Amino acid sequence: MRNPYDVLGVPRSADEAEIKKAFRKLAKTYHPDRNANDPKAKDKFAEVNSAYEILGDAQKRAQFDRGEIDAEGKPRFTGFEGFGGGRGARGEDFSGFGGGGPFGGRRNSRGFNADPGEDFFSQIFGEAFRSAGGDGMRQGRSRPQQKGEDVSATLTVTLEEVANEAKKRLRLPTGRDVDVVIPKGVTDGQVIRLRGLGAGAPGIDPGDALLTIKIAPHERFTPEGSNLRLRLPIEIEEAVLGGTIRIPTLTGAVEMNIPPMTNSGRTFRLRGKGLPGKAGPGDLLVTMEIKLPEVVDEDLLDYARKRRSAKAE
Repeated sequence: MRNPYDVLGVPRSADEAEIKKAFRKLAKTYHPDRNANDPKAKDKFAEVNSAYEILGDAQKRAQFDRGEIDAEGKPRFTGFEGFGGGRGARGEDFSGFGGGGPFGGRRNSRGFNADPGEDFFSQIFGEAFRSAGGDGMRQGRSRPQQKGEDVSATLTVTLEEVANEAKKRLRLPTGRDVDVVIPKGVTDGQVIRLRGLGAGAPGIDPGDALLTIKIAPHERFTPEGSNLRLRLPIEIEEAVLGGTIRIPTLTGAVEMNIPPMTNSGRTFRLRGKGLPGKAGPGDLLVTMEIKLPEVVDEDLLDYARKRRSAKAE
């Protein structure tokens, strides 16, 4: 295993942000999904992840810089050099380790008898022994599994896709393609956590993918939670006489009756024609807008003049 600083291409003075940036760049470059024809990419990807496992953890990085662990994260036992102090192997004095003998028990600071074997090796090897799991040998505990880094992505969807709970394919920053079913009740800006789809490495559980939903603007509909709002132009004769008009929805047009003398700004509610919601589908709120003829209508103008004259009298 090479020096992790050399693997990531960063100096020893690099801060956390520089190390993370270098790791992301290299992980993306050597990801096996993007290098199917390069058999060496898998090994390089594993090497990059192993280097980041050391330098991305503040405690492990400090241990590596102090020479307590090697590039693979394994402890470096340096206590043997001083064992015997160059005086040969005859009669070393182990009384300082307790009990008058090399494996004699002694009481620790809390008044309990310490494990003699652990106490002996801890005195010789110090923190390197404890970091390697000396305490776990006595108590039978294992370290928690490390988790990889979370990744972020944005998924842009249309209102039609939200209404139909469509399935969309997305490429994550890890290079992996996933199919995402748009959940009910999703809103613009909502973050969805896809567990186990983040960055990972051998011996490390993958992190999560944090997916931000972005709802694309629509030419007709405006979302308001699970409801939709629509401004619908109608002809003047429809507004005056009433009748049946066609209303567009996200799942197809429907017909609706409006009463005579419907003013502009009047809003009608079509229940269940909005977006899917956790508590059920929302409604479509349709606001009427009277549209005047584009071609001059003399009869309409004459009627308007008579109305004005009658009001002036």
